[in-house]
Amino acid sequence: MYNFFAYMSRMKLIRRWSLMKAVDEENIAEHSASVAQIAHALAVIANRCYGKSVNADRVTTLALYHESSEVITGDLPTPIKYYNPEIRRTYGEIEKVANDKLLSMLPDELRGDYRPLIEQDEATYEHRLVKAADKISAYVKCVEELKSGNREFAKAEAALKAEVESYYDLSEVKYFCDRFLESFSKTLDELD
Repeated sequence: MYNFFAYMSRMKLIRRWSLMKAVDEENIAEHSASVAQIAHALAVIANRCYGKSVNADRVTTLALYHESSEVITGDLPTPIKYYNPEIRRTYGEIEKVANDKLLSMLPDELRGDYRPLIEQDEATYEHRLVKAADKISAYVKCVEELKSGNREFAKAEAALKAEVESYYDLSEVKYFCDRFLESFSKTLDELD
């Protein structure tokens, strides 16, 4: 009996933004779906508008699994995770143990296919697109909370906007932000 997919199904139980009072709580399954949609769009934009050869299906799959270790570790809030280099290094070691544990929950013949999804190569272009999509998704969450009148997310919104803009060296990120981000601050009636 293998428990990998039972653990993956628990993504819906891992709450994000645990230090923040949210109008609409978000879990890592919802976040991963959002990141996958945005990452897919970034890959399509890269290919169609900038002549790149990015595997959009691969980027989407990487995005779906980018938070997988959190089914074991939980979501460590960013202010804690990046408080100092020692905490960040230690948390990286914890993530490695969690990833190893998850991979051990698969039959031997499947581990090779899932290892690159669970232990993502941070040096790849695809991973960079996933990281950009991750920041965009978090920024959108802040925008939606502010739109609902929740000022709790104001500081995070400003910080994440700057982080998203730090990815503007990727033309597809700027393209996406210029054409799609503003719509997230609109009400349903304004979207028509």
